[in-house]
Amino acid sequence: MRAVLLDIEGTTTPISFVHEVLFPFARLRLHAFLEAHQGQQDVIRDLKQLADEHQHDVEAALNPPDLAEPYLNWLTDQDRKSPALKALQGKIWKQGYAAGTLQAPLFPDVPTAMRRWQNASVRVNIFSSGSVLAQKLLFSHTDFGDLSGLIDKYFDTGVGKKNDTASYERIATELRLAANE
Repeated sequence: MRAVLLDIEGTTTPISFVHEVLFPFARLRLHAFLEAHQGQQDVIRDLKQLADEHQHDVEAALNPPDLAEPYLNWLTDQDRKSPALKALQGKIWKQGYAAGTLQAPLFPDVPTAMRRWQNASVRVNIFSSGSVLAQKLLFSHTDFGDLSGLIDKYFDTGVGKKNDTASYERIATELRLAANE
C-alpha cells in the first residue's frame, strides 16, 4: 500500500459537524456573503455555474425556487453535490475558520493514523464532495490543530461522483498509482 484515500463525513469527522454546524453556518451568512462579494470573479463564476444548474433543473421539471439564495438553500436541503454550491459554501466557511468561529472535530484516531501512514511513506489523500477549499480549511482548523501537512492531495467532484468507478480511476491516475497500491 502506497496511498490511502479518505472521505470526510463519517470517516474523519462526525457527519453531524457538516449537517449541524457547517451547513447552518453557511446558510445564515449566505445573503450577506453574496451581497459583499457579488463583484468578485470567482463568485461571479460560481453564480454563472449555479444559473446553468438552475436552468437544467427547470428543464428537468424539478421546480427549483428562484436563483441565488433560495436556490442555494434548496440545494443544501437536498444535500446536492453541486460544485457551485460547494464552492460558495467553502468561501463562507473560510471566513468562519479565519475568525476562529469554526473548528473541525476529528475522530480521535484520525491524527494518529495519518501520522502513522506518513511515517510509513503512505500518502494520505482526501476525496470528498466538499470543495478542495473546504477540505483544506477543515484539516487546517481541527481540534487537533493544523493537520493539513499530513495530506498529500485533495479531490472533489471535479474528478467525478463518489459512486462512479471512473472517479477512482482518475484519482489513481493522478496519484500515479495502480488501484491495488
